[in-house]
Amino acid sequence: MLGLVLSTALSASATTIAVPVATATTAGPRDIIAEINEVIGLKPRFEVRAANIENAAAVIYGGKRYILYNERFLASINNAVRTDWAGVSILAHEIGHHLNGHTLTGKGSNHADELEADEFSGFVLRKMGASLEDAQAAMSLLSEERNSATHPGRSYRLAAISKGWRSADTQIIASSKGLDKEQGLASATRSSAPEEQTTRQQSVAQEQQRVREPQQPQVARVATENQGVLLTKDVFRKVNFSAAPREQFYLTKHMNLVHVTEKGASVIGKLARTNSRSYPYYLDSDYLHKVFVTENGVLVNQKGQKVGYLSQLRT
Repeated sequence: MLGLVLSTALSASATTIAVPVATATTAGPRDIIAEINEVIGLKPRFEVRAANIENAAAVIYGGKRYILYNERFLASINNAVRTDWAGVSILAHEIGHHLNGHTLTGKGSNHADELEADEFSGFVLRKMGASLEDAQAAMSLLSEERNSATHPGRSYRLAAISKGWRSADTQIIASSKGLDKEQGLASATRSSAPEEQTTRQQSVAQEQQRVREPQQPQVARVATENQGVLLTKDVFRKVNFSAAPREQFYLTKHMNLVHVTEKGASVIGKLARTNSRSYPYYLDSDYLHKVFVTENGVLVNQKGQKVGYLSQLRT
């Protein structure tokens, strides 16, 4: 679906550029857990290991905390529900057990803990850009319909995931509304102070002459699509970079890549087409190493490694 929308929006002819080698673009469990930690803003206090277990588990062994997973299990679940978000939700659930202190009690699985971990999973997946359907995909398949001695029934677990997902969604909406308000105030200030705007324009040359740090986009003080203001209605997708999880990047409906800071919104690049079926788009920017975009909105570098993703901005 994303590919069809982007294809319609882009009218430029295909560009011949070097695309990534065909290595796996799906993030591995360690990469996924790193992204989850970035979303929640915490440093990992546990180790991640593939193990000969039935599915996945959060455990403490020898005083150390671990997330254990069965590689074939995660792959089979993703294939069964046809979305990689299934594996992400399972790992997020296990992280929820650690972060909520469930593994410290020694009580084993119980209804309250499982629902709390489910809610955490839903919250994290919304923050990462998953739809509610994607967040619930694995649980819809794996959970039992009725309650057991250790786990709640399917309807309760799906409701807990939905609760977490909607909680994160509320935060995102509130944040985007606050962004619009702040951008509007900033625009009013700029329009009433032409001398200040002139000073900023004079700093463009100095800013562009600075040495740009790789993988850390700098903001060019340039005119944007709406005089420095980015409104929610103009946003096509949010651009999430794993290396800069707290930075705000957006793809507009005109396919411009915009970086938003407390100083305003600045265009730092655009989305362009390639002649590759696997990587049909790329972000063309002087402030980024070459970043390609798959049909599903996954961002990868030239080695085929996942470096981020596109997500919807809900209003």
